Amino acid sequence: MRVLVVDDHQELRALVTQALERDGHVVRQAGDVEQARRSLVDETDVIVLDVGLPDGSGLSLCRELRADGIQTPILILTAHNRVSERVDGLDAGADDFLGKPFAIAELRARVRALGRRKDKAGTVRVQLGDVVLDFGRREALRAGTAVSVTAREWAILETLASHGARLVSRDALLESVWGDVSAGAASSLEVLVGRIRRKLGEDVVRTLRGAGYGLGTS
Repeated sequence: MRVLVVDDHQELRALVTQALERDGHVVRQAGDVEQARRSLVDETDVIVLDVGLPDGSGLSLCRELRADGIQTPILILTAHNRVSERVDGLDAGADDFLGKPFAIAELRARVRALGRRKDKAGTVRVQLGDVVLDFGRREALRAGTAVSVTAREWAILETLASHGARLVSRDALLESVWGDVSAGAASSLEVLVGRIRRKLGEDVVRTLRGAGYGLGTS
C-alpha cells in the first residue's frame, strides 16, 4: 500500500516509516499541513495524520479532504486520548484514532485494517428505502443525492450487508472492522453508527440491545 505519514516529530516519522516499510508499504512523509497537501497529488491508500501540526490542525485538514471528496482512509494520531477528542476526530471524517504514546505493532495493525478491502462485497448493491449503497463503486445515494461515506463507515456497512438480514454481534463487527474488541474500538463503533444514521437515515442500521447490529429495519 501507499501510506502518507504526517507528523512534525521527525524521529517519530522515521520510526513509523521504517516499521511500515518493513511491512512492504511505500511510505511518504510530511511534517506539516502544506507538505501533506502537496504529497496528496499522487494516489494514497492510507493517511496517518497527527492532530498537532506547526501550520494548522490535522483535524482541519481531515475536514478539508472530506469536503473535497477525498475518501482515503485516515488514522488520526494525538497526544490527547480523551473521548471528546476521539469524537471530534471521527466527526471530522477520520476512520480511526490512536493516542500517543502507542505501540508500533498496534499502528501497523490499524494501517493494515484501514487498507483492507472486502472482495466479497465488491459487486453488491443494496437499496434501503430511498438509500442506495453501491459497494463496488463505493457510492451512497440518499433520495438521489450523493452522500460522503468514509472507509471505516463502508467497512461497517459492508460487514452488515454480507450477513443479509441476520444480526451481527458487536464483538464480531469490531473484530471484522477494527481487528480487536477493545473499549476504544467499541466507543468508535458507537460514534460511527450514529454518524451513518445521520447521513443515511435512522433505519439504515438497526440495533438490538444485547444481540448486535443489522442492515435495514428487518
